[in-house]
Amino acid sequence: MPELPEVEVTRITLAERLCGGQVTSARLGKPLRWPLGCAPQRLAGLRIGEMARRGKYLWLPLSGTQDAGGLLMHLGMSGSLNLADAPLPPGAHDHFELVTTRGTLRLTDPRRFGAIVWSDAIDADPAARLLARLGPEPFDPALTPLSFHRALKARRTPIKAALLSGELVVGAGNIYVSEALFRAGIDPRARSDAVSKPRAEKLLAALRQTLSRAIALGGSTLRDFRDAHGMSGAFQDEALVYGREGQPCQRCGGTVRRIVQAQRSTYFCTGCQRR
Repeated sequence: MPELPEVEVTRITLAERLCGGQVTSARLGKPLRWPLGCAPQRLAGLRIGEMARRGKYLWLPLSGTQDAGGLLMHLGMSGSLNLADAPLPPGAHDHFELVTTRGTLRLTDPRRFGAIVWSDAIDADPAARLLARLGPEPFDPALTPLSFHRALKARRTPIKAALLSGELVVGAGNIYVSEALFRAGIDPRARSDAVSKPRAEKLLAALRQTLSRAIALGGSTLRDFRDAHGMSGAFQDEALVYGREGQPCQRCGGTVRRIVQAQRSTYFCTGCQRR
């Protein structure tokens, strides 16, 4: 599933190219997770603003002389956005197209769990409702080690589950949480309310370091993800524990283990990570 790094990479590769362009037409394919919420022809003639990201959502503002709003986009479990000057004819998994003066923006989503939804504003429904429960952004200065530790203390679940919930910090998916916990030396089975202030500070720093590195490497591509240029991510090639079950730990030489937590694979080193 595309997580925050993949979505941010998508935003980076699209924002400058699309901003200032004008929509000429839109096309819907098979139904996605939620309906578009407006007639596709309503989008024609609207001017494109600067794309933004909130968590794993992208917001594409659109405005005209008599209409304004935007498209809230989610890549679901297998989606990717591509912008092409002369795209090939739509394939079986191409379910939305926005034809613009800057190229054709196309959503490809084999599983169709993604969504593109019209909203009159990002702070109006349905966008406001979909974004309401998201936790703080990982790079937001308002997310301090102290506030992060307080949020951890309020939960009595394994630390990995607490991080994956998206309520303490948004966008840290399974790969990145496993890697950050390894960097911070915290066992993924440790209870979140038992994490001390110093360890919480180290974990927040590890999350930010891990996510920053993932963005720099174009995210992770395990199956479907491609950026807007069609390029795969490379973070998975630098993973220290994720996907390395049975291999030597690169830090202590012990064996990387894999367990299942809440139906998700967790990779860690018992020698380096303590409860």
